Amino acid sequence: MRFRSLILFALLGACLAVPAALADGDPASDYLITQQEFLPLAVPYSTAVGGGLTNMLNDAKEKNFPLKVAVISRRDDLGSIPSLFGKPQSYATFLAQEDFNFWKNELLVVMPQGYGLYKVKGLPAADKTVIAKLSPPGVKSGNGLIVAAERAVQALAARRGLTLSTESTSASAENHDRVELAVGVLVLAALAFGVRMVVRRR
Repeated sequence: MRFRSLILFALLGACLAVPAALADGDPASDYLITQQEFLPLAVPYSTAVGGGLTNMLNDAKEKNFPLKVAVISRRDDLGSIPSLFGKPQSYATFLAQEDFNFWKNELLVVMPQGYGLYKVKGLPAADKTVIAKLSPPGVKSGNGLIVAAERAVQALAARRGLTLSTESTSASAENHDRVELAVGVLVLAALAFGVRMVVRRR
């Protein structure tokens, strides 16, 4: 019974984690602790388009250009600080300071009105210039803003002589994921078998 209780408690915690994040005062600050991108909550977007940005950021990380991106479509994406909507640079500064203990590299914010870029220490002046030359996205759709984010990331990477891909970066990464999935399935099967044996003995 204790084992079952632990499993149920873990599942309950996982179910509560998402609503808690969505209810947070600044959702992006929570999402970016564990992942490289925050995508719009207020508008829909294509999974394929969102995955393209994720792959691009993974590629950038592998090429020694770690970067996180927050894509903000509407005031609702900012939680309890809607006053920063339309002020991408101010929000980039705010967000970077919120996640200071977890992330100290560059952080890019994309809004319909433009871009914001911040690094706690040593943001290259050339990166500021790259971002300043980009035209504001001017769109509010999820797909449009994510594509604009990809263009900005590509521009920053190009300054470093890098070309990034929106495709999965390597077959080995896919194989690694498959191995992890297979191991997970085997572990769950073993746990299920153990539970059945305990129940039968009782």
